[in-house]
Amino acid sequence: MEFWLTDPDARVLFQQQPSISPSSDNDVLNDVITINENVKYQTIDGFGYTLTGGSAMHLYNLDNTTRARILQELFAVDQNNIGVSYLRLSIGASDLDEAVFSYDDLPTGEVDYNMTRFDLGYDRLYLIPVLKEILAINPTIKLLGSPWSPPIWMKSNKNSIGGTLLAECYDAYALYFVRYIEEMKKEGITIDAITIQNEPLHPGNNPSLLMIAPVQAQFVKQNLGPTFRQHSITTKIIVYDHNADHPDYPITILKDSQAKQYVDGSAFHLYAGPIEALSAVHEQFPDKNLYFTEQWVGAPGNLKGDLVWHVKNLIVGATRNWARNVLEWNLAADSKLEPHTPGGCTLCLGALTIDGNVVASPRNPAYYIIAHAAKFVRPDSIRIDSNVVAGLPNVAFQRLSDQKRIVIVVNDNDSTKKSFQIQCGGKVYDTSLNGGSVGTYLC
Repeated sequence: MEFWLTDPDARVLFQQQPSISPSSDNDVLNDVITINENVKYQTIDGFGYTLTGGSAMHLYNLDNTTRARILQELFAVDQNNIGVSYLRLSIGASDLDEAVFSYDDLPTGEVDYNMTRFDLGYDRLYLIPVLKEILAINPTIKLLGSPWSPPIWMKSNKNSIGGTLLAECYDAYALYFVRYIEEMKKEGITIDAITIQNEPLHPGNNPSLLMIAPVQAQFVKQNLGPTFRQHSITTKIIVYDHNADHPDYPITILKDSQAKQYVDGSAFHLYAGPIEALSAVHEQFPDKNLYFTEQWVGAPGNLKGDLVWHVKNLIVGATRNWARNVLEWNLAADSKLEPHTPGGCTLCLGALTIDGNVVASPRNPAYYIIAHAAKFVRPDSIRIDSNVVAGLPNVAFQRLSDQKRIVIVVNDNDSTKKSFQIQCGGKVYDTSLNGGSVGTYLC
């Protein structure tokens, strides 16, 4: 059995350990994780980050050799590379860009309902060149686009912060999404899915927009869905994209059969509410997918605490509650936690800290959190059954390519070492994890 370990107290950071041989007597003790590939759940799309504008800027500003090396480390799967397989992008600026922008910014008082002045503009500086280098390493990486705000001329308050989408701009905004997907396609970049609005119930960020569930349902069924169909856009439409305290938001939309026909699924963050809320949506709409699209690590970061919380609640928790992906927040920032917009996040720790041409080592918590899943649980893997063991949150998958079974286990006790067994393919393996450490096992 192959075994990769992160044990912060022992300063072991995502390192392959000696292989574990099956136990000779096959005796099953008390704490045993049994993998059962006969019970199958959802297909996995991937694991990764948001490639914010700021993240792309820091990567772009590395020299060619350093950038090639770090992109290889992030997106390739061989050797010790971590195999990131899914990225979220902001449609226009997020709060981790150096300035607020959209793809159709106009002088005050002007409108552009037909999107004649649509231009990817700022994204051509850093994001698109970096994405092209990533696609050269992993051409099948899945990309999700999420807007933080429409162009301000479409908004009730003519401001990048808050406001609502004007009714007379619904059609124009649907076309804005179409143009984004088409223009990215011209660059060789396929947008697999979009969410309609990042955190639609948090209008205080910069940029942001308030969009309540009935409005999102109306926009999907009257504008976005039909416009996608009319333009032969196959990009998935994902609703909500906010916290697990309001599963009623996507449920409201999915109860509207006219909206539901256009919707692939719903996306969640976990700054509020329980991760089990995803299952509440799955139980009502088992034909619709679930996604986990954002969780930040707050600076300065605490590897042991962050690793345990994120693996337990997201890598294990979100996938056990039907999520097809798990995305941490920003891929990179500098040591000042910049860039960010005025009013944007000032404490968002990237998976990487990049200052000038230096990528800090060791990497930050989000790097190791994602590595434990992304490298091994490749896209099109299927979550399979494993039992719940007290003190050892775990989740199991089966890879499509070689049928290998993978189990990710975290010892969520801060200090106590736990010995346990993994039962896999008729064999029993003895192993242990120190308090606060994570193991990925392949059998």
